[in-house]
Amino acid sequence: MQETDKLTNHGPYMLAGPVARPDAGALPLRGDLAHVGLAGRYFVPHYAVPQPRAVMPGGAPLLVSPEEGAAELCTLMEGDSFEVLDITGSWAWGCLSLEGPVGYVHVDRLESLPG
Repeated sequence: MQETDKLTNHGPYMLAGPVARPDAGALPLRGDLAHVGLAGRYFVPHYAVPQPRAVMPGGAPLLVSPEEGAAELCTLMEGDSFEVLDITGSWAWGCLSLEGPVGYVHVDRLESLPG
């Protein structure tokens, strides 16, 4: 392989400097975790396969952070499929789709996984 080939053949995962971060809530991407569908586009320590859960009757607010009183991004409607990527305590972090919106929902507002 010639020296010029080494410089131009970078492959799909070249670390070439900072990547522009999307707006918060736009993509299922945090500093520690991302939706597996973003692998190859964004580098994080862990990628998660979404676990779809249905929103319970009465709907649920999708919040920007896992705390009471946090700003509401939108209201999830009963029966919506919410892709859970992480659960910490009583909060689930996830998205409606790979394109968002992304936020936190009380786990008691989502159907439980069979098991």
